[in-house]
Amino acid sequence: MHDRPNGAPSVRPITTADIRESLRAGAKDFAAAPVPGLFFASFYVFVGLIMAWITYTTGTTFWLVLAVMGFPLIGAFAALGLYETSRRRAAGEPLNLREITGVVWAHKVGQLPWLAVILVILFLFWFFLGHMIFALFLGLSPMTNVSGSTEVYFSTNGLKMFGFGTVVGAAFAGLTFALSVLGMPMFLDRDVDFVTAMITSFQAVRARPVIYFGWGAFIGTVTIIAMIPAFLGLFIAMPILGHATWHLYKAVTRP
Repeated sequence: MHDRPNGAPSVRPITTADIRESLRAGAKDFAAAPVPGLFFASFYVFVGLIMAWITYTTGTTFWLVLAVMGFPLIGAFAALGLYETSRRRAAGEPLNLREITGVVWAHKVGQLPWLAVILVILFLFWFFLGHMIFALFLGLSPMTNVSGSTEVYFSTNGLKMFGFGTVVGAAFAGLTFALSVLGMPMFLDRDVDFVTAMITSFQAVRARPVIYFGWGAFIGTVTIIAMIPAFLGLFIAMPILGHATWHLYKAVTRP
């Protein structure tokens, strides 16, 4: 693992031009190094397929709606390998997949697991609240699977459930995004504790909420669309978004 400076970096205000340039750079990184991108994207696809398989085999396919909505909350974990790929390419270092995965594995004993635990807890709490929201609005409605229950979803209570659930889910997604958008790549770039990383990321988002949450909404929309064809679109979307996130972090931070 490369030498990392201590402490959090200073963060300048983000601009829409930063996002455009980061997306271009992310696409170039994926085109130049597709193997690491496809390798780490496979984790997203695998988790998505496992979630779908569990809900189908247990006869609770209606929970797949919650799982899909919460899936982007935990998607940042596999992105560390994409960040390292972009860092190595910018530094002119070899893009060796074994070395890249070794860097990711080395972070298992650092501060990253603490942030990971917090994000997982948020995800599980969202799943619990989703259960409560379903019970509150549709507890007396027969539900067997998503495709056979469209009339339930479009009932008065179903629409209320979607509206309330969307607000609650957006709050959880927004909090998770605010803590991790700069916090996750910061662990790769700096020797920093997880509390400082989260606070720095949160303060940056609070200073420019419209642009940051616009970026978050774009990521969420692209991710959801990429999930529709059996999660296979994530093989393209996740590498580009992951590389772009690293470039955006580097664009707005200074030593």
